Amino acid sequence: MTGSPENRESVLQDLSGEAALYRLAEVASEFGAGHIASTARSIAERVSEGRVYVTCVGQFKRGKSTLLNALVAEAVLPTGVTPVTTVPSIIRYGKRVAARVRFEGAEWTDIPVNALEDYVSEEKNPENAKRVAELEIFVPSPLLQSGMCLVDTPGLGSVFAGNTAATHAFIPHIDAAIVVIGADPPLSADELQLVEAVAQQVDDLLFVLNKADRASEAERTAAIEFARNVLRKRLRREVSTVFEVSALERLEGRGPGRDWAGLVQALENLALRSGRSLVREATRRAIQRTADQLLAVMKEERETLQRPLEDSERRIARLRETLEEAEGPMRDFTVLLTAEQQHLLDIFAERRDLFLGQVQVSARKALCERSRSLAHRRHGPAYRREVNHLAQDIARAEIVPWLEGEGRYADEAFRKTARRFVELGNNFLRRLAEAGMPGLGELPKELAFDQGLRARSQFHFHLIERVGAPASPLSFISDLVFGALGLRERIIRDAQEFLAQLLEVNSSRVQSDVDERVRESRRELEVEIKGFLREASAIADRALSRARAARAAGVPAVQAALARLDALRHEVIGLSAQGPSN
Repeated sequence: MTGSPENRESVLQDLSGEAALYRLAEVASEFGAGHIASTARSIAERVSEGRVYVTCVGQFKRGKSTLLNALVAEAVLPTGVTPVTTVPSIIRYGKRVAARVRFEGAEWTDIPVNALEDYVSEEKNPENAKRVAELEIFVPSPLLQSGMCLVDTPGLGSVFAGNTAATHAFIPHIDAAIVVIGADPPLSADELQLVEAVAQQVDDLLFVLNKADRASEAERTAAIEFARNVLRKRLRREVSTVFEVSALERLEGRGPGRDWAGLVQALENLALRSGRSLVREATRRAIQRTADQLLAVMKEERETLQRPLEDSERRIARLRETLEEAEGPMRDFTVLLTAEQQHLLDIFAERRDLFLGQVQVSARKALCERSRSLAHRRHGPAYRREVNHLAQDIARAEIVPWLEGEGRYADEAFRKTARRFVELGNNFLRRLAEAGMPGLGELPKELAFDQGLRARSQFHFHLIERVGAPASPLSFISDLVFGALGLRERIIRDAQEFLAQLLEVNSSRVQSDVDERVRESRRELEVEIKGFLREASAIADRALSRARAARAAGVPAVQAALARLDALRHEVIGLSAQGPSN
């Protein structure tokens, strides 16, 4: 764009929001900000087509993918027992079922719909190692004909930190949201934080309690009431409707309709009532966000150009030293953290052996005392069944409190271990700050030291199916005979062995549960810190390259570059004030 600033500004007033985004993308490309440029172009394309993103968000395993499949009546999104979504997946209208993927820095590529798992599953695309930038699925759903797109986001709370980060990164693109809650728990802390962030940006939120077929009416009522109260306090708005549905029932064509028709109607009303306004608002947000990002890039560029050459040389030396020092911790991080994890697991094994040795004695004593109260009521096989039930109750009463105690112990032990490794990341960040590196606004000021166990307990008490009659007919007859004679010692002895087995098996399951929570939390912490270090290194490397280029440019080139920056900065400010036409 040429001409005086005054003429340029008058021309800008006539630009549409779409044109403004495309121009911002061009400016971003000039500065080598490929990610900013790609995002701006993508949004410009979708707003020109009148597409709005209604995004499904919620905790891991809420059934978000299944819900979206049911809404479009096509099982296009992969579902499973492990985290399957590493990148947001966009479902939009098409005359036939199809899919395409775009990798970072590349064009769209058509892919088979049955191959989606290769791009969105943790197993086949761990932490988005394939660098998928966008993924779109086309379906001939009447619900999407108006331009509404349904977006599946990575679930919060899984062991993969990259999934949670991907969901938060997508927040600026959300135009309306479907918030999927559950009965247990209704809303996690992570979900509440995400919903609050989304609510600060958009007004239209639909709340859905999925998997209603797996909870009783009382459980559903309690969950909805809890969610309403929490959301009212946090969002400062009323949540009048929570749709109770079972996406799996709907997809399989079974069970009651529940609130399914109401949910679909709410989405159709949203598309008809708010479609155009949602597009305008999406355009406005995208223009402002892209302009702010570009102005930050330009500010860094100006500081780099104006800095004295001697200062640049010192900064280059410090940056190089910082980057070299980071290589060691990044290389050794996995080995060190794995060793600490194994140390914790050894401690948990010792604690389990100690617990088992102590509880076996007290549990056997409790079984003997409480079994006497059954003597006058039951005989033979019935008595055996009652005593075995009693053994289960005693074992559960010992195991469950121990599980809670082990969970607290494991959480505190993990926090102590994690602090050492969080400090590695924070030390690197401090070194970058001391080196005067620009661009730190893209990173947190520091990683949180309070890193407890993130993975939730999956323990369920294992009853062991041995509460009925003995396995052999001979033993059954013996129970009848000795029971008639009032002799029950053999049954009590068998029940004590059963009790010992219950304690052995379930204490082992507790240990395995705690071990797995530590392993999963360790993996998530590792992903977070290593990802942080990689991003910080990339920012430092970009700053290093700019400093070198400025040092080699010379005074005339620097002055010309500054003049170009002033012109582009004025243009970007003008574009940021340019809103989409009504």
